[in-house]
Amino acid sequence: MNTQQSSRPPARRARQCRLRAALRAVLLAPAAVMMSAATASGISGDVVKIGILNDQSGTYADLAGPGSVEAARMAIEEMGGTAAGKKIELIAGNHQNKADVGAGIARTWFDREGVDAIADFSNSAVGFAVQALAGERGKVTLIAAASPDFTGKACTATSAQWVYTSYTNGHGLAQVLTAQGYKSWFLLTVDYAFGHAFAADIRRAVEAGGGKVAGEVRHPLNTADMSSFLLQAQASGASIIALANAGSDMTTAIKQAAEFGITPKQALAAPAVFLTDIHGMGLKAAQGLQFVTAFYWNRTPETRAWSMKFFERHGAMPTMTQAGVYSAVLHYLRAVDAAGTDDGKAVMAKMRELPVRDVFAGEGRLRADGQMVHDMYLVRAKAPQDSKEPWDYYEILETIPGDKIFKPLSASECPLVRQ
Repeated sequence: MNTQQSSRPPARRARQCRLRAALRAVLLAPAAVMMSAATASGISGDVVKIGILNDQSGTYADLAGPGSVEAARMAIEEMGGTAAGKKIELIAGNHQNKADVGAGIARTWFDREGVDAIADFSNSAVGFAVQALAGERGKVTLIAAASPDFTGKACTATSAQWVYTSYTNGHGLAQVLTAQGYKSWFLLTVDYAFGHAFAADIRRAVEAGGGKVAGEVRHPLNTADMSSFLLQAQASGASIIALANAGSDMTTAIKQAAEFGITPKQALAAPAVFLTDIHGMGLKAAQGLQFVTAFYWNRTPETRAWSMKFFERHGAMPTMTQAGVYSAVLHYLRAVDAAGTDDGKAVMAKMRELPVRDVFAGEGRLRADGQMVHDMYLVRAKAPQDSKEPWDYYEILETIPGDKIFKPLSASECPLVRQ
């Protein structure tokens, strides 16, 4: 046998080898395709696993924290506890507003615990760290932090930004107030990505409106004494002081500005205001403050009904972040259910295809750059005597259509859009 084979001409043997290889490829290809399709269409680990990663105990705990976990739980219950016929599991982690801590938790969740998607973050620095990790692993991130770079330079095929941006709440608010005659601004900025993004958008809007920024000072996160920073703002003579911060930093600045007699001589603008901030300050301190928000619990009968359910479970009315986490998780699960898979890219494609319909978004849509576009609301904090019930803090002045307040897709720096 071997003698016969060796006696064949070399060219004939080579042709036979090529034919056998081609035949094997044809026979094996359908099986490989079927295996690939089964993997893409299935649910990894036989469970859909979602993580809520945010500040559970620090400056952003009230506006997100355990309330975001409860909101995500409400979304899961609305799905009946399953997606694509598989059980949904929810876990939570505290990133302590530290990017390395958040990245470490996310890495463990992705690589060892089979987490398919992570939502919230609230802190932009943590969000960027996890967004990059998730993109490398094909996992989904649902971001409730403000930097526009999430859907700009840092965008990925599996990330979405859901609630608001520094452009909607910083640029938009500054544009309105500059047009009203506030031409001289001073920026009091928290010193990390969140504050830097807000300050940059405010600066651009002010200068575009013919105003000027008289100065800027940056303070560390969780600053208890704002006196030195506020005195610099006061000395600038600016007509308005913009607080490019949030949470306890913002409320501390507002209270201390009143104590030092800075207001009402100089007005305050606070682009990142949450319901819990007003609750903590009280309407006496907050009355008259104007800002942009993505959600108000008492806006419609539907938002009120959902928010009352949330209140029964959490003991406080939902902030825009908490309502946004509910919306993001619900839409993600609907997409998993429709796609029949938890594969990140497949789910995100389905999320872009489906309209976003819920008490938070109304009628929203997810763009190619990962931005979820929805209506926003210009509101004013009520005077104490105008509040009719607990948590009745906002007067809605204007509904701003999503296409008007979010940065246009044509201006996006997202590489996925520019390809």
